[in-house]
Amino acid sequence: MKASDLFIKALENEGVEYVFGVPGEENLDFLDALKNSSIKFILTRHEQGAGFMAATYGRMTGRTGVCLATLGPGATNLVTCAAYAQLGAFPMLMITGQKPINSSKQGKFQIIDIVRMMEPLTKSAKQIVNGGMITSLVRDAFRLAEEERPGAVHLELPEDVAAEEVKDWHIFPVHEIRRPDADQKAIEMAVKMIKNAKNPLVLIGAGANRKKLFKPMQNFIDKTCIPFFNTQMGKGVVSCENPLFLGTAALSDGDVLHRAVKMADLIINIGHDVVEKPPFFMHVDGQQVIHINFNSAQVDEVYFPQLEVIGDIETSVNRLALALDNKLTNCSLELLKFRKEIKQVIHEKDNDNAYPLLPQRIVADVRRALNKDAIIALDNGMYKLWFARHYHTYMPNTVLLDNALATMGAGLPSAMACALIYPDKQVMAVCGDGGFMMNSQEIETAVRLKLNLVVLIVTDSAYGMIRWKQEGQGLDDFGLEYNNPDFVKYADSYGAIGHKVQSADEFTPLIQSCFEQGGVHIIDAPIDYQENKKLFPEQLQNL
Repeated sequence: MKASDLFIKALENEGVEYVFGVPGEENLDFLDALKNSSIKFILTRHEQGAGFMAATYGRMTGRTGVCLATLGPGATNLVTCAAYAQLGAFPMLMITGQKPINSSKQGKFQIIDIVRMMEPLTKSAKQIVNGGMITSLVRDAFRLAEEERPGAVHLELPEDVAAEEVKDWHIFPVHEIRRPDADQKAIEMAVKMIKNAKNPLVLIGAGANRKKLFKPMQNFIDKTCIPFFNTQMGKGVVSCENPLFLGTAALSDGDVLHRAVKMADLIINIGHDVVEKPPFFMHVDGQQVIHINFNSAQVDEVYFPQLEVIGDIETSVNRLALALDNKLTNCSLELLKFRKEIKQVIHEKDNDNAYPLLPQRIVADVRRALNKDAIIALDNGMYKLWFARHYHTYMPNTVLLDNALATMGAGLPSAMACALIYPDKQVMAVCGDGGFMMNSQEIETAVRLKLNLVVLIVTDSAYGMIRWKQEGQGLDDFGLEYNNPDFVKYADSYGAIGHKVQSADEFTPLIQSCFEQGGVHIIDAPIDYQENKKLFPEQLQNL
């Protein structure tokens, strides 16, 4: 069998549905083999589009997303995507081409050491030096990408290796790997600490945002009746409709939510991931913390838990819920008094008619316009903090935001991947004008794929978050403003449908109309970021 055909066979064995990519001449044998397979090839307009889509496929399904690029500049364009998947814990395999390694007449043209470049950004990066290695390397790459903590892996397939014939080969079967359970003594110590606490508080972090954990987490909250909050990437694991939900930690300290955090004498931190901005700061004389995770805690000056329950999170929370038996009767409901105050702060400007639109109104109207199971994929900018803090989530993985690498340019491709995977759900990309333009060419891909997708661009003609921080440091307003294209005409040029919001009252009906029509829609919504300095930090200081 030709090595490239064997590679595709190994991918089919792993259950791969899509390969996202921008091929080069070094990938042509691979591409030809892909043509006759059960795998769908999704051509994008930039390697970043392919990488972000593959990473989001991994994030949403728990299965490894796959992307393809050529050597040299094609591979370097995947670097940001590798970091995105690695820091975000999204399983993804990057396949890149390379010049022939046994003989080549092209000198060093386009050649860089891609494997060494990828090594610091991935769990594993390897070159395939002969076709007989393909099936074992592919199986191992998928194993590494998906096991805790998930992340990015890379395989380089040189042009001559892809073309060679492989005589002796076999496919390695995929089997489920069971993770070890936490030590019984650790469970018992955790139960004792929880029972002795007067004001325990659960924190749901990014590591708890796994498909197998949604029901166990909900069961744990319901059984113990302990109030909870979540990090930005833990958002939606347990519904905000739960009466024990306090809010999302959009900031590390100083928000109204942190008044409840500081009153807690014990924080049960489930799925803490150090890549996220800290949702709270520990102090030597402060509350105790139980760390429940697949891996031990990375200790620093703001996080040093007193107890660690290390093992499979699902079995840990199930065993804790069983050992605690029923709702804790000795727990004070003192923390829940903050719920009303937090909701009041969040919703006080939901119906403000100012134009350009206030961030609070934008978030509230998006929530009003969408179904409970709708998915929003956020790019990165100031609006992300507003959505993290104000947007209500009812189901897991319905708000995709990046609080790890926090790269711009990922929002649109991420939403496209969701629209591809879940064609019957409402999917919206929420981007700033800066982030949207970094990968706006993928609108052509979305139109070509006939996706149903609404792209909301909040426009302020500046890099708003950096401008806000510039002002906060007392520096001159300099170097962060730019001009935008006419986004309505821009949409039309790709075959999408463009809209511009002219008043606050028309925003919600416009979103609803876009989803009713179907197809790809771009909405230009001017935003007034003056609220940033009222909330961050002036209002916080007052609180």
